Amino acid sequence: MSLNERISQVIEYSNFSSSEFADEIDVQRSSISHITSGRNKPSLEFIIKIKSRFPEILWDWLVTGEGEMLKSELPEIEPAPIEKNEDERGKPTPLPDLFTMMKDDEDFGSEEEIELPKQELRESFIPPQSKAQENISDSQRLENSNAQILSQAIGNQSNKIKRIVLFYENGKFESFEP
Repeated sequence: MSLNERISQVIEYSNFSSSEFADEIDVQRSSISHITSGRNKPSLEFIIKIKSRFPEILWDWLVTGEGEMLKSELPEIEPAPIEKNEDERGKPTPLPDLFTMMKDDEDFGSEEEIELPKQELRESFIPPQSKAQENISDSQRLENSNAQILSQAIGNQSNKIKRIVLFYENGKFESFEP
């Protein structure tokens, strides 16, 4: 049985019409007709929507066609009976833990303590800056000398403005030509 046929079987199981089924799993109505006719194959998202709306349908059956369609059709397995730990008087005894199960005479390794090298917390030593170094770093600002500014202004005079465009936040703009 193909995946498209299994989806048709799910639609029959749901007792919805194709359009109601599409609305129920929140997909387009046309996608149901395309899938059931075999024109398209269902996507993983489509299958997940079916499974989330109908959790009683088994994944294995829906995807591969193996096994039964519904969970309720599977034979139920009864859980194994829990053994009760009781003493001879019928009182419950505590379950043993890891340490009560070990025998005192068993040697699971050396009992010597392994000393790891102790690491002292150290702070990095950063030498303080001298006043001379602070003054040097402060004086390294990027400033143009008057001669540089003058030469740039003279150089810009040879370039003429062709157009100025202003862009506004609302998406409009204005263009000015001298």
